Amino acid sequence: MKKIFSVAAFAIVLSACSNNAKQEAMIKQQAIVAVKDSLKLDSFKRADAQEKERLAKVKEEKVKEEKRTLLLAERNEAAAERSDRNNSSNTEAAVPAKKKGWSQAAKGAVIGAGAGALGGVLIDKKDGRGAIIGGVVGAGTGYVIGRAQDRKSGRVTPKN
Repeated sequence: MKKIFSVAAFAIVLSACSNNAKQEAMIKQQAIVAVKDSLKLDSFKRADAQEKERLAKVKEEKVKEEKRTLLLAERNEAAAERSDRNNSSNTEAAVPAKKKGWSQAAKGAVIGAGAGALGGVLIDKKDGRGAIIGGVVGAGTGYVIGRAQDRKSGRVTPKN
Protein backbone atom coordinates (compact mmCIF):
# COMPACT_ATOMS: atom_id res chain seq x y z
CA MET A 1 0.00 0.00 0.00
CA LYS A 2 2.85 2.32 0.78
CA LYS A 3 4.16 1.81 -2.73
CA ILE A 4 0.80 2.71 -4.30
CA PHE A 5 0.51 5.88 -2.22
CA SER A 6 4.08 6.89 -3.01
CA VAL A 7 3.52 6.29 -6.75
CA ALA A 8 0.23 8.23 -6.62
CA ALA A 9 1.87 11.08 -4.71
CA PHE A 10 4.74 11.10 -7.19
CA ALA A 11 2.27 11.22 -10.12
CA ILE A 12 0.35 14.08 -8.50
CA VAL A 13 3.57 16.00 -7.92
CA LEU A 14 4.64 15.47 -11.52
CA SER A 15 1.26 16.49 -12.90
CA ALA A 16 1.25 19.58 -10.69
CA CYS A 17 4.61 20.63 -12.12
CA SER A 18 3.48 20.58 -15.72
CA ASN A 19 5.58 22.62 -18.15
CA ASN A 20 3.51 25.77 -18.80
CA ALA A 21 6.70 27.82 -19.05
CA LYS A 22 6.61 27.71 -22.85
CA GLN A 23 3.06 29.04 -22.93
CA GLU A 24 3.89 31.75 -20.38
CA ALA A 25 6.99 32.78 -22.37
CA MET A 26 4.89 32.94 -25.53
CA ILE A 27 2.29 35.13 -23.79
CA LYS A 28 5.03 37.43 -22.44
CA GLN A 29 6.59 37.70 -25.89
CA GLN A 30 3.24 38.58 -27.47
CA ALA A 31 2.67 41.21 -24.77
CA ILE A 32 6.09 42.73 -25.45
CA VAL A 33 5.41 42.83 -29.20
CA ALA A 34 2.04 44.48 -28.56
CA VAL A 35 3.63 47.10 -26.32
CA LYS A 36 6.33 47.85 -28.89
CA ASP A 37 3.74 48.18 -31.65
CA SER A 38 1.65 50.55 -29.55
CA LEU A 39 4.76 52.62 -28.77
CA LYS A 40 5.61 52.83 -32.48
CA LEU A 41 2.07 53.83 -33.31
CA ASP A 42 2.14 56.42 -30.55
CA SER A 43 5.46 57.82 -31.79
CA PHE A 44 4.05 58.07 -35.33
CA LYS A 45 1.02 59.90 -34.00
CA ARG A 46 3.25 62.30 -32.07
CA ALA A 47 5.44 62.87 -35.12
CA ASP A 48 2.35 63.61 -37.23
CA ALA A 49 1.07 66.03 -34.60
CA GLN A 50 4.44 67.81 -34.47
CA GLU A 51 4.56 68.04 -38.26
CA LYS A 52 1.06 69.54 -38.33
CA GLU A 53 2.08 72.10 -35.68
CA ARG A 54 5.20 73.01 -37.66
CA LEU A 55 3.20 73.44 -40.87
CA ALA A 56 0.68 75.60 -39.04
CA LYS A 57 3.51 77.83 -37.74
CA VAL A 58 5.01 78.11 -41.23
CA LYS A 59 1.63 79.12 -42.68
CA GLU A 60 1.17 81.64 -39.89
CA GLU A 61 4.61 83.15 -40.55
CA LYS A 62 3.88 83.37 -44.29
CA VAL A 63 0.62 85.18 -43.61
CA LYS A 64 2.41 87.61 -41.28
CA GLU A 65 5.14 88.20 -43.88
CA GLU A 66 2.54 88.86 -46.59
CA LYS A 67 0.77 91.34 -44.32
CA ARG A 68 4.08 93.10 -43.63
CA THR A 69 4.86 93.22 -47.34
CA LEU A 70 1.44 94.69 -48.13
CA LEU A 71 1.78 97.28 -45.38
CA LEU A 72 5.24 98.27 -46.60
CA ALA A 73 3.99 98.51 -50.17
CA GLU A 74 1.10 100.73 -49.05
CA ARG A 75 3.50 102.93 -47.07
CA ASN A 76 5.83 103.22 -50.03
CA GLU A 77 2.95 104.16 -52.33
CA ALA A 78 1.73 106.76 -49.86
CA ALA A 79 5.23 108.16 -49.49
CA ALA A 80 5.64 108.27 -53.27
CA GLU A 81 2.36 110.16 -53.61
CA ARG A 82 3.43 112.64 -50.93
CA SER A 83 6.81 113.15 -52.53
CA ASP A 84 5.13 113.63 -55.93
CA ARG A 85 2.89 116.30 -54.41
CA ASN A 86 5.81 117.96 -52.67
CA ASN A 87 8.05 117.82 -55.73
CA SER A 88 5.43 118.89 -58.23
CA SER A 89 7.43 122.08 -58.87
CA ASN A 90 10.68 120.08 -59.30
CA THR A 91 10.27 117.95 -62.38
CA GLU A 92 13.76 116.40 -62.28
CA ALA A 93 14.74 113.81 -59.71
CA ALA A 94 17.82 114.52 -57.63
CA VAL A 95 18.90 110.86 -57.69
CA PRO A 96 21.88 110.36 -59.99
CA ALA A 97 21.76 107.40 -62.34
CA LYS A 98 24.00 104.48 -61.43
CA LYS A 99 27.02 104.21 -63.66
CA LYS A 100 27.56 101.04 -65.61
CA GLY A 101 30.73 99.37 -66.77
CA TRP A 102 34.12 99.11 -65.18
CA SER A 103 35.05 101.47 -62.40
CA GLN A 104 38.18 103.56 -62.66
CA ALA A 105 39.67 101.48 -59.83
CA ALA A 106 39.24 98.25 -61.80
CA LYS A 107 40.61 99.78 -64.97
CA GLY A 108 43.58 101.21 -63.08
CA ALA A 109 44.33 97.87 -61.44
CA VAL A 110 44.31 96.02 -64.77
CA ILE A 111 46.39 98.61 -66.59
CA GLY A 112 48.80 98.88 -63.64
CA ALA A 113 49.20 95.11 -63.45
CA GLY A 114 50.01 94.88 -67.15
CA ALA A 115 52.45 97.77 -67.10
CA GLY A 116 54.09 96.53 -63.89
CA ALA A 117 54.50 93.01 -65.26
CA LEU A 118 56.04 94.32 -68.47
CA GLY A 119 58.38 96.59 -66.54
CA GLY A 120 59.30 93.77 -64.15
CA VAL A 121 60.20 91.45 -67.04
CA LEU A 122 62.42 94.09 -68.61
CA ILE A 123 64.18 94.96 -65.36
CA ASP A 124 64.58 91.50 -63.74
CA LYS A 125 65.01 88.65 -66.20
CA LYS A 126 65.02 85.75 -63.69
CA ASP A 127 62.18 83.23 -64.15
CA GLY A 128 59.31 85.74 -64.14
CA ARG A 129 60.01 86.91 -60.61
CA GLY A 130 60.15 90.51 -61.76
CA ALA A 131 56.91 90.11 -63.72
CA ILE A 132 55.07 88.86 -60.64
CA ILE A 133 56.44 91.56 -58.36
CA GLY A 134 55.90 94.30 -60.94
CA GLY A 135 52.36 93.07 -61.68
CA VAL A 136 51.37 93.12 -58.00
CA VAL A 137 52.87 96.54 -57.36
CA GLY A 138 51.40 97.95 -60.57
CA ALA A 139 47.94 96.56 -59.80
CA GLY A 140 47.97 98.06 -56.32
CA THR A 141 49.12 101.46 -57.55
CA GLY A 142 46.59 101.47 -60.41
CA TYR A 143 43.80 100.55 -58.02
CA VAL A 144 44.65 103.36 -55.60
CA ILE A 145 44.77 105.94 -58.40
CA GLY A 146 41.53 104.66 -59.98
CA ARG A 147 39.74 104.65 -56.62
CA ALA A 148 40.66 108.29 -56.12
CA GLN A 149 39.14 109.06 -59.54
CA ASP A 150 35.99 107.18 -58.60
CA ARG A 151 35.66 109.28 -55.46
CA LYS A 152 36.00 112.50 -57.46
CA SER A 153 33.41 111.43 -60.03
CA GLY A 154 30.91 110.41 -57.34
CA ARG A 155 30.84 106.70 -58.13
CA VAL A 156 32.18 105.93 -54.66
CA THR A 157 31.33 107.92 -51.55
CA PRO A 158 34.24 110.08 -50.47
CA LYS A 159 36.15 109.47 -47.25
CA ASN A 160 34.93 111.44 -44.24
